[in-house]
Amino acid sequence: MIMILTSKLIYFCSAALLSLGLYIILSSYNYIKKTIGLAVFQNSVLIFYIALAKAKEGIVPIDQCFNQLSQHCSYITYSSPVSHVLMLTAIVVGIATMSVSLSIIRQIYQSFNSCNENDILLELQKMELKPDE
Repeated sequence: MIMILTSKLIYFCSAALLSLGLYIILSSYNYIKKTIGLAVFQNSVLIFYIALAKAKEGIVPIDQCFNQLSQHCSYITYSSPVSHVLMLTAIVVGIATMSVSLSIIRQIYQSFNSCNENDILLELQKMELKPDE
C-alpha cells in the first residue's frame, strides 16, 4: 500500500494543491487572496498534466541512435514534448490572466478603498439607495 502511495505521490500532492486553491477561492473575501488561490489552483492542474505526460521508461524524442552509424535502437518509447509545450503556453496565459486581474483589483481599490468583497457590496448598496442629485 505504501509502495502505491509513494509511486503516485505527485498526483496526491497535485490533488492537495487543487483542494487548497479551491478552498482559498471559496473561503476568502479578499480579491487578492482569491487571485492567489486561482494561481495555486491553476498550478496544481499544470503539475498534474506534466506528471501525466511522462511515459514510463520513455526517453527524449531526439533519437541518439542515428549518431552512431545508423544502428537501429531497441527502444521505441518516447516522452511526448507536446504536453510540456502546451503547459508552457498555459503558464504564459496564467501569468497574463493574473496580471489583468490584479490590475482590475487595483482599479477596484482606487474606487472603493477596499479589496474586500463584503465592503464593496455594502458600498454599492449605499450608492443604489442614495437619491439622484
